[in-house]
Amino acid sequence: MKRYGVLYLATFIILIPLDFLFLGFIAKDFFASQVGEMLGPVRMLPAVLFYSLYVVGIMVFVNGAATATWKSALGLGALFGFFCYATFELTALAVLKHWTWPMVAVDISWGTFVTAVSGALGLVIADRLSQR
Repeated sequence: MKRYGVLYLATFIILIPLDFLFLGFIAKDFFASQVGEMLGPVRMLPAVLFYSLYVVGIMVFVNGAATATWKSALGLGALFGFFCYATFELTALAVLKHWTWPMVAVDISWGTFVTAVSGALGLVIADRLSQR
């Protein structure tokens, strides 16, 4: 049980700063140029719920198995991130008037990357801390 707590925290601690860096600085102007009028202030409760649940998803489908390796977590993380972000982005593109293909491509690529990295590094950190 201790391993899962450490794994959750390690994955969370990797995911959050990377996503905040990307959304708050790297891609902020791009997203604003694509769907600016749709953007509003960040609502903290839905954001906290998303990240809390997404890390559970990463643990269930990516790095939580006792046999998980950093390589398997990297590959499964990429797949999990791709499918999760594609689900949102393609649904948004289908139903939201101002959603764009460039937005879809960038966000799916980011989701694929950040989930793969978070899943793999979270596992590496958790494994090292659990061995002590």
